[in-house]
Amino acid sequence: MRLFAAVLPPENVTAELASVVDELRKLPETGQGLRWTGRPGWHFTLAFYGEVDEDLVPDLSARLERAARRTDPFPLSLRGGGRFGGRALWAGAAGDVRTLRLLAERAGAAGRKAGVEREEHRRYRPHLTLARSREETDFTQYVSTLDGFEGRAWTVGELCLMRSRLPASGVPGEQPRYEVHGRWPLGRPAA
Repeated sequence: MRLFAAVLPPENVTAELASVVDELRKLPETGQGLRWTGRPGWHFTLAFYGEVDEDLVPDLSARLERAARRTDPFPLSLRGGGRFGGRALWAGAAGDVRTLRLLAERAGAAGRKAGVEREEHRRYRPHLTLARSREETDFTQYVSTLDGFEGRAWTVGELCLMRSRLPASGVPGEQPRYEVHGRWPLGRPAA
Protein backbone atom coordinates (compact mmCIF):
# COMPACT_ATOMS: atom_id res chain seq x y z
CA MET A 1 0.00 0.00 0.00
CA ARG A 2 1.20 3.51 -0.79
CA LEU A 3 0.70 5.44 2.46
CA PHE A 4 1.32 8.81 4.07
CA ALA A 5 0.29 10.62 7.26
CA ALA A 6 -1.63 13.86 6.80
CA VAL A 7 -3.77 16.66 8.19
CA LEU A 8 -6.92 17.28 6.15
CA PRO A 9 -8.41 20.80 6.08
CA PRO A 10 -12.19 20.95 6.55
CA GLU A 11 -14.57 21.56 3.65
CA ASN A 12 -15.21 25.25 4.45
CA VAL A 13 -11.45 25.90 4.38
CA THR A 14 -10.92 24.14 1.06
CA ALA A 15 -13.92 26.02 -0.38
CA GLU A 16 -12.18 29.34 0.38
CA LEU A 17 -8.98 28.11 -1.22
CA ALA A 18 -10.89 26.82 -4.26
CA SER A 19 -12.07 30.35 -5.07
CA VAL A 20 -8.46 31.59 -5.05
CA VAL A 21 -7.33 28.64 -7.18
CA ASP A 22 -10.07 29.49 -9.68
CA GLU A 23 -8.44 32.93 -10.04
CA LEU A 24 -4.97 31.38 -10.35
CA ARG A 25 -6.18 29.11 -13.14
CA LYS A 26 -7.19 32.20 -15.15
CA LEU A 27 -3.62 33.54 -15.14
CA PRO A 28 -1.66 32.95 -18.33
CA GLU A 29 0.59 29.93 -18.00
CA THR A 30 4.27 30.61 -18.43
CA GLY A 31 5.28 26.97 -18.75
CA GLN A 32 4.11 23.82 -20.46
CA GLY A 33 0.70 23.28 -18.87
CA LEU A 34 0.21 23.03 -15.16
CA ARG A 35 -1.39 19.97 -13.61
CA TRP A 36 -3.71 21.33 -10.94
CA THR A 37 -4.50 19.20 -7.92
CA GLY A 38 -8.19 18.77 -7.18
CA ARG A 39 -9.88 19.59 -3.88
CA PRO A 40 -10.09 15.90 -2.89
CA GLY A 41 -6.28 15.85 -2.95
CA TRP A 42 -5.69 18.91 -0.77
CA HIS A 43 -3.91 17.96 2.43
CA PHE A 44 -0.82 18.67 4.50
CA THR A 45 1.46 15.65 4.18
CA LEU A 46 3.21 15.03 7.51
CA ALA A 47 5.24 11.95 6.56
CA PHE A 48 5.34 10.09 3.26
CA TYR A 49 5.88 6.36 3.75
CA GLY A 50 5.65 5.17 0.15
CA GLU A 51 4.92 1.50 -0.48
CA VAL A 52 4.30 -0.17 2.89
CA ASP A 53 4.00 -3.91 3.42
CA GLU A 54 0.52 -4.70 4.76
CA ASP A 55 2.11 -6.59 7.69
CA LEU A 56 3.60 -3.31 8.97
CA VAL A 57 0.34 -1.32 8.85
CA PRO A 58 -1.06 -2.43 12.27
CA ASP A 59 2.12 -1.37 14.09
CA LEU A 60 2.33 1.86 12.09
CA SER A 61 -1.32 2.60 12.93
CA ALA A 62 -0.76 1.97 16.65
CA ARG A 63 2.25 4.28 16.65
CA LEU A 64 0.34 6.99 14.79
CA GLU A 65 -2.47 6.69 17.32
CA ARG A 66 0.06 7.28 20.13
CA ALA A 67 1.52 10.25 18.24
CA ALA A 68 -1.98 11.73 17.91
CA ARG A 69 -2.71 11.23 21.63
CA ARG A 70 0.54 13.00 22.54
CA THR A 71 -0.37 16.07 20.42
CA ASP A 72 -3.06 18.49 21.57
CA PRO A 73 -5.48 19.97 19.02
CA PHE A 74 -4.11 23.19 17.55
CA PRO A 75 -5.22 26.14 15.37
CA LEU A 76 -4.17 26.29 11.74
CA SER A 77 -5.11 28.27 8.63
CA LEU A 78 -4.04 28.49 5.02
CA ARG A 79 -2.00 31.57 4.21
CA GLY A 80 0.08 32.75 1.30
CA GLY A 81 1.96 30.39 -0.91
CA GLY A 82 5.19 29.60 -2.60
CA ARG A 83 6.92 27.30 -5.01
CA PHE A 84 9.41 24.48 -5.01
CA GLY A 85 11.72 25.55 -7.81
CA GLY A 86 9.80 25.82 -11.05
CA ARG A 87 7.99 22.52 -10.57
CA ALA A 88 5.38 22.94 -7.82
CA LEU A 89 3.06 25.67 -6.53
CA TRP A 90 1.68 25.47 -3.01
CA ALA A 91 -0.43 27.21 -0.37
CA GLY A 92 1.20 27.79 3.00
CA ALA A 93 0.13 27.44 6.62
CA ALA A 94 -0.28 29.90 9.48
CA GLY A 95 -1.32 29.45 13.09
CA ASP A 96 0.41 26.94 15.33
CA VAL A 97 2.88 25.75 12.69
CA ARG A 98 5.25 24.68 15.47
CA THR A 99 2.80 22.00 16.60
CA LEU A 100 2.17 20.97 12.98
CA ARG A 101 5.93 20.41 12.63
CA LEU A 102 5.97 18.45 15.90
CA LEU A 103 3.14 16.24 14.63
CA ALA A 104 5.10 15.70 11.40
CA GLU A 105 8.18 14.66 13.42
CA ARG A 106 6.07 12.25 15.44
CA ALA A 107 4.49 10.78 12.30
CA GLY A 108 7.96 10.30 10.79
CA ALA A 109 9.21 8.63 13.98
CA ALA A 110 6.14 6.36 14.00
CA GLY A 111 7.09 5.14 10.54
CA ARG A 112 10.74 4.56 11.43
CA LYS A 113 9.85 2.67 14.62
CA ALA A 114 7.34 0.53 12.71
CA GLY A 115 10.08 -0.43 10.23
CA VAL A 116 8.80 1.63 7.32
CA GLU A 117 11.66 2.68 5.06
CA ARG A 118 11.44 6.33 4.02
CA GLU A 119 13.30 8.47 1.59
CA GLU A 120 15.91 10.79 3.09
CA HIS A 121 14.73 12.97 5.94
CA ARG A 122 14.22 16.65 5.03
CA ARG A 123 13.21 19.56 7.21
CA TYR A 124 9.42 19.67 7.24
CA ARG A 125 7.93 22.56 5.29
CA PRO A 126 4.15 22.73 5.72
CA HIS A 127 2.43 23.15 2.38
CA LEU A 128 -0.62 22.12 0.42
CA THR A 129 0.27 21.40 -3.22
CA LEU A 130 -1.89 23.27 -5.73
CA ALA A 131 -0.18 22.57 -9.07
CA ARG A 132 2.77 20.76 -10.59
CA SER A 133 4.64 21.24 -13.82
CA ARG A 134 6.73 18.79 -15.82
CA GLU A 135 8.85 21.67 -17.10
CA GLU A 136 10.39 24.66 -15.34
CA THR A 137 7.62 27.22 -14.83
CA ASP A 138 7.78 30.83 -13.67
CA PHE A 139 5.36 30.85 -10.73
CA THR A 140 5.96 34.53 -9.88
CA GLN A 141 2.42 35.70 -10.78
CA TYR A 142 0.85 32.78 -8.96
CA VAL A 143 2.86 33.30 -5.77
CA SER A 144 2.15 37.03 -5.91
CA THR A 145 -1.59 36.34 -6.13
CA LEU A 146 -1.37 33.93 -3.18
CA ASP A 147 0.56 36.47 -1.05
CA GLY A 148 -2.64 38.21 0.04
CA PHE A 149 -4.58 35.03 0.76
CA GLU A 150 -5.43 34.14 4.34
CA GLY A 151 -8.13 31.59 4.98
CA ARG A 152 -10.22 31.05 8.05
CA ALA A 153 -8.66 29.26 11.00
CA TRP A 154 -9.75 25.83 12.11
CA THR A 155 -8.72 23.52 14.91
CA VAL A 156 -6.73 20.51 13.73
CA GLY A 157 -8.32 17.68 15.67
CA GLU A 158 -7.10 14.49 14.00
CA LEU A 159 -4.20 12.74 12.35
CA CYS A 160 -4.98 10.65 9.26
CA LEU A 161 -3.20 7.75 7.62
CA MET A 162 -3.91 8.12 3.92
CA ARG A 163 -3.72 5.60 1.12
CA SER A 164 -2.77 6.89 -2.30
CA ARG A 165 -3.94 5.09 -5.41
CA LEU A 166 -2.02 6.26 -8.45
CA PRO A 167 -3.83 6.61 -11.78
CA ALA A 168 -3.75 3.42 -13.82
CA SER A 169 -5.94 4.35 -16.76
CA GLY A 170 -3.40 6.44 -18.66
CA VAL A 171 -6.03 9.15 -19.15
CA PRO A 172 -4.27 12.56 -19.28
CA GLY A 173 -5.01 14.70 -16.23
CA GLU A 174 -6.26 11.83 -14.10
CA GLN A 175 -5.47 12.50 -10.43
CA PRO A 176 -4.34 10.08 -7.73
CA ARG A 177 -7.16 9.00 -5.42
CA TYR A 178 -6.69 9.43 -1.69
CA GLU A 179 -8.56 7.39 0.88
CA VAL A 180 -8.48 7.70 4.66
CA HIS A 181 -7.06 4.40 5.89
CA GLY A 182 -7.10 5.39 9.58
CA ARG A 183 -7.85 8.46 11.67
CA TRP A 184 -7.08 9.29 15.27
CA PRO A 185 -8.20 12.24 17.40
CA LEU A 186 -5.53 14.53 18.75
CA GLY A 187 -5.04 14.85 22.50
CA ARG A 188 -5.80 12.57 25.37
CA PRO A 189 -9.40 11.45 25.81
CA ALA A 190 -11.28 13.16 28.64
CA ALA A 191 -11.22 11.09 31.81
